[in-house]
Amino acid sequence: MTEKEYNKCVDLYSDNLFRFIVKNLEHTEDARDVVQNAFEILWKHCTDVPFEKAKSYLFTVAYHNMIDHVRKVKRITLVEEFKEEAKVAEQKIHNARHIIEKALDRLSDVQRSLVLLKDYEGYSYEEIGEIMHLNPSQVKVYLHRARAHLKEYLVKMENVI
Repeated sequence: MTEKEYNKCVDLYSDNLFRFIVKNLEHTEDARDVVQNAFEILWKHCTDVPFEKAKSYLFTVAYHNMIDHVRKVKRITLVEEFKEEAKVAEQKIHNARHIIEKALDRLSDVQRSLVLLKDYEGYSYEEIGEIMHLNPSQVKVYLHRARAHLKEYLVKMENVI
């Protein structure tokens, strides 16, 4: 990959990559770090990565960096998280976005990523498989299970009202 092609990758994929990562991490600064790290790794390996595979490579690297970041953050437990859950239970007003985000939070990291890549970003099963190192049939099965969990949560009246 040439420097010109690398710059084109930045222009073409940085917004989509950032949107995908920030939806998973829900923290803008951490998402920026993960995306920047993915582009740094692409730059280091630009001689090995053909331009046609750059999108898949970027999303794969960013996805794995995001998982590493999530694992690191999960090691730290805060007492404040329990207080926040109590505050949410007392809250009477909900909007659709909040309910969907809460439903997505209940999914595993892999399931959430699959739903966001397919339904929010619009990637094909094959592209998602490349990004997440799964075959297309695994993507379909895991995505079906994730959607079933979402449906189960969203149809319960107590979760919506």
